[in-house]
Amino acid sequence: MLDRDLASIQNARDLLERSRRAQKQYKRWTQHDVDGVVNAMARAATDHATELAELAVRETGMGRVESKTAKNLFCSRNLHEAYRNLRTCDVIREDHARGITEVAVPVGIVAGIIPTTNPTSTTIFKTLIALKGRNSIVLSPHPRAIRCIERTAEILRRAAVQKGVPEDLILCMSEPTLEGTTELMRNRLTSMIVATGGPGVVKAAYSSGKPAYGVGPGNGAAFIHRSADLDHAARCLANSQSFDWGTICSSEQSVVVERSVAEEFKAALKRAGAHLASPEETILLRQLIELPHGGFNTAIVGQSPERLAEMAGFPVAPDTLLLVAPEDGVGPDFPLSREKLAPIISWYEADDWQTGCAKCIEIITYGGEGHTMGLHCRDRDVVLAFSLEKPVGRLIVNGPTTQGAVGYSTHLDPSMTLGCGTMGGNITTDNIGPRHLINIKRVAYPRASYFEEVGLPFDPANAPTNAPTNTPTKPVSDHVSPPPSNSPMSVNNDMIQRAMTGARLPASRKLYSTRDTET
Repeated sequence: MLDRDLASIQNARDLLERSRRAQKQYKRWTQHDVDGVVNAMARAATDHATELAELAVRETGMGRVESKTAKNLFCSRNLHEAYRNLRTCDVIREDHARGITEVAVPVGIVAGIIPTTNPTSTTIFKTLIALKGRNSIVLSPHPRAIRCIERTAEILRRAAVQKGVPEDLILCMSEPTLEGTTELMRNRLTSMIVATGGPGVVKAAYSSGKPAYGVGPGNGAAFIHRSADLDHAARCLANSQSFDWGTICSSEQSVVVERSVAEEFKAALKRAGAHLASPEETILLRQLIELPHGGFNTAIVGQSPERLAEMAGFPVAPDTLLLVAPEDGVGPDFPLSREKLAPIISWYEADDWQTGCAKCIEIITYGGEGHTMGLHCRDRDVVLAFSLEKPVGRLIVNGPTTQGAVGYSTHLDPSMTLGCGTMGGNITTDNIGPRHLINIKRVAYPRASYFEEVGLPFDPANAPTNAPTNTPTKPVSDHVSPPPSNSPMSVNNDMIQRAMTGARLPASRKLYSTRDTET
């Protein structure tokens, strides 16, 4: 009998050894065969999208089934289609004129840290991008979402094995503890970490001594400029917050409104399904967010506005999509100003866009640097000013930030892992994808002019073959092609569209029972 922490450490070591042997075989596969494996996994995840969403909501007590279904389909369809034609194996680009060939090789074993807020969709996402680059992956599930994560891994594994890959290419820890996950990240066999979770997990990933893509928290603000279409802006906020009840880090946490349109925007929010909290209700919400002895109340994460109001001690209409409460300041003494991962938005007013810009920076700096911000504005000069000043990696203009940042409602690269750059202590501001999980080697020939400069003879036989004299050849793959309109994996699906845009549920919707959770 082993203590649980020791069992978890041994579990991580055993899985990594099995993963090493599997990846050693898979790394020789061709692009054609790799794409066949990824296609099969994407189809399997699509077929089980609703099942996995239901399992995730039952197990974690967070979010909405239709939203989690949409997130699963976003990864199995949208993301897969975006990278379907991306070359990630062997020669991926050739430039004969410059004498450079780019060759892609896998990074090796990927450690995938999976959160409780988006457990099944993040598992699909990380597994697809890992295997697209001929890597193996070992998943460390959040203890409160282990069943749905294991089931997702099982579905993906079964589909991949049917295409002939080793069974141990996709593995999941059965004894996830802090000690076991630390061993997974620090073990000599681990090649790269893709960490999604709280600040502690990300810090541990960066402290592991291994290359790591970790993402920072989101505490995004949305600024409402006087030129904005106020009804559209209000609907965007409602759509964004009602999607899986705010569990995606890119969702707006605060709104800063230019004072000249504040009253009109309040009316627009009410029409969009918002409940504007009274001063007494605002006090109750502050007390709900912050635990009696300090710290964040994780029980609010991913709960409906109706449930949140009930927990706080006041009633709201059953079809309420978000709660809006005024806050006096920003920082530890103002609970509403922090990231909440729930459909609660703090309200601030500003005399003009310049002071509103400063207030947004203050909010973002308090726990959301490098992540995402929203701006509703039809003045291009103001948009440019915000893009230059805001410490964020993504500025979503005139749209919902939840769907915009991950690349559903925008043309950003689709991803469930959003880099925050050096502003947020990350290595990149990119939306992480398959390109980040391959190493690119470069084969280079000397340029002819160099030999002239140093007085050495140049032998054309030493130049790259079939090299044109003036213009470079077209790269093998220099961009991602759009999906064909008649693709069987087409994303024009009513269920995805409704869920990803935060459409209202029928009055008969069922809210699953909730319990205390940890993000």
